[in-house]
Amino acid sequence: MDPGLVPRAMIFTPEQVICVCEVLLQAGCIDRLAGFLRTIPPSSSGLEELEGVLKAKAAVAFHHGRFSDLYALLESFPFSSSSHWFLQQLWLRARYTEAERQRGRPLGAVGKYRVRRKFPLPHTIWDGEETIYCFKEKSRRILKEWYRRGPYPSTREKRELAAATGLTATQVSNWFKNRRQRERATRVGSFTRKILSWTSTRNPPVFRRVSSRQLTTPAAPPHPSTPLSPTFFLARSTWRPLQILTPFSAEISIIFCFNTKI
Repeated sequence: MDPGLVPRAMIFTPEQVICVCEVLLQAGCIDRLAGFLRTIPPSSSGLEELEGVLKAKAAVAFHHGRFSDLYALLESFPFSSSSHWFLQQLWLRARYTEAERQRGRPLGAVGKYRVRRKFPLPHTIWDGEETIYCFKEKSRRILKEWYRRGPYPSTREKRELAAATGLTATQVSNWFKNRRQRERATRVGSFTRKILSWTSTRNPPVFRRVSSRQLTTPAAPPHPSTPLSPTFFLARSTWRPLQILTPFSAEISIIFCFNTKI
């Protein structure tokens, strides 16, 4: 690179040095940033100790694969919270890269979790609050409290939650969507266990055809003399509703759809 293309840090004030570092970092000009940092004299009235300069040095060290220098730098200075997220990504990505090189394959979710457990974030770039699935516990508490009030927040409410939790509106929307899906899966799993329990008893459920009009009518318990063995009544149409009759039909009426082509 032409040295003339790299501004010399010694002619700038500390504020200007930080500004140049931020501009080059945001633009992704890592090589130019590295050249600019090399122009800072070792005894330049504390320029090398400025947070903006250290943040730029961390990015250059990561880009050049000097992970040991990166770790030492991140552990040596108490960075402000505004820099934490960026520096945490450098720390984690460097740790993941080293682990992948050792294992000779990409890391999955479990592998990355183990790396994070083995190499926790240093307190210099972490406020100490536990992060679960990339969400801080405080944010999760706020989302859980809102979910109990209503699992379908409006667009305006999602924006308000995003501002309160420090997340994006998309992250908030995805959290509610995933939470609803987990609850549905839990209900289906519980129902499946009940069905398996019924079919393993001496009185398994009876399947019979019901009309759509009957779906709104409570099911009557089976006659005591009716043999409680599985029976399927096939029809010419497809996807007709079936109703499960069990010894507990007075309390439970469950509707299924089965493909019943003949």
